[in-house]
Amino acid sequence: MKIRVFGMGCSKCNETYENVKKAVEESKIDAEIVKITDIKKISEWVLMAPAVAFDEDIIFEGTMPSVNDLKKELEDYLKSN
Repeated sequence: MKIRVFGMGCSKCNETYENVKKAVEESKIDAEIVKITDIKKISEWVLMAPAVAFDEDIIFEGTMPSVNDLKKELEDYLKSN
């Protein structure tokens, strides 16, 4: 599984990245976490940052998800795929 975190480096974007790392660790999921900070690459995927994508699916956009929100979405995503 590949998780992309989109953000230019603001505090909300950085906290989203940290929340993703923690959610993956707590969920014991084998995932590659990639931080996308290039504005051109971000704009190819989303309109608002921070944003999080699981594989090719945008899960959160323009919001900073909590660790618990991320864990729930990870669980749901893995069950459906």
